[in-house]
Amino acid sequence: MHTPSGTSLPVMPVVPAAFAPVPPSAPAGARPPACAGTAVVPPADYLPGLESAAPADEDAGWLHDALLGPYSADIVGYLGLARRCGGPVLDLGCGAGRLAVPFARQGFRVEAVDRDAASLERLRAWGRRIGPQVSRLLVTTRADLAELRLRGTYRLVLLAGTMIAAVPPHARPGLLREIAARLEPGGALAFDYTAHGLRGLSEEPERTWAFQVPRFDGVEEWTVARQVFGLDAMSERITYHSVRTGKVRTERVARTTDKWIIDPECLAAELDAAGLRVERRRAHRLDERTESVLLVCRSGA
Repeated sequence: MHTPSGTSLPVMPVVPAAFAPVPPSAPAGARPPACAGTAVVPPADYLPGLESAAPADEDAGWLHDALLGPYSADIVGYLGLARRCGGPVLDLGCGAGRLAVPFARQGFRVEAVDRDAASLERLRAWGRRIGPQVSRLLVTTRADLAELRLRGTYRLVLLAGTMIAAVPPHARPGLLREIAARLEPGGALAFDYTAHGLRGLSEEPERTWAFQVPRFDGVEEWTVARQVFGLDAMSERITYHSVRTGKVRTERVARTTDKWIIDPECLAAELDAAGLRVERRRAHRLDERTESVLLVCRSGA
C-alpha cells in the first residue's frame, strides 16, 4: 500500500548492538548477523516493500513511507500517462494517497481503493488540508483487490508500487478481467512489478536488509527486514523487526507481509486471457538478479 513519500534513505554504516535480532552477546556496534546463505544489504535504490501489509499501529506509516521512497519518481511517469489517457483514474492499492492526491492536484478525478481504513483516512485528510478543489476530486473505496467489484469506468487504472504482487495468484486473473471490463475505449492499465531471476532466488532464498527509518518526530527507529522466498509456492515473506527509541521508552515491533513472486510468462497469459495487450514494457535493472518492470496495457478489442 502506498503512503506519501519522497524521503531518501541514508546509508547507515553500523547498526546499534541493542538492535534485534543481534544476540545479547554481540559486541557493541556489531551488524546484525546474516542467516545461512543470507547477505546483509545496506539501503540503496531498492528495498523490499509492504505491498500486502496493513499498518500494525499508528507509527507504521513511517516505515511505509521509507520503503516507498525509492518509488516516488514513478509519480511523474504515471502523471504523464494520465495526461495522455485522461480521466477518471482508478488507483488500486492507493494507501495514503501517494499517487491519488498528486493526481487530484493536477485536476484528475480519482477513485482510490485500498483495504486499510486508516490509510484511506490519511488520504482524505491530506486532500482536505490542500483544499476543496482537491478533496472534491477524490473518492475513496475500501475493498480487497482479491475481491474487487468496480462500479464505474476509467481511462487509466494504476497498480503502482508493485501492488500486483500483493494479489494472490488465484485471484489475479479475475482482477485483470474486472479491470479490462471497466476500461473506457482508449484507456490503459499501468502497473509495475519486481522481476526476480529464479536461479538467483534458488541460490539465495533468504536476504536480510538493515536500515534506519527516517523519522521527524523525535523517535529513532532501526529496522532489520528478513526476506524469504519460497519457489514451490512462488511466495515471498518479509518480516520487519523494528526498534523505536524515544525520550521515555524503547519498544520492539515486528510485522510480516506475504506477497507472491511474479512469473512473467504466467502474467502474460493472464493479461491475454483478460483481453489486455502489452503496449509498452520498460525494465530497470536493480541488481544482477532483479529488475523493475513497468507495463502499459490496452484493451485488445
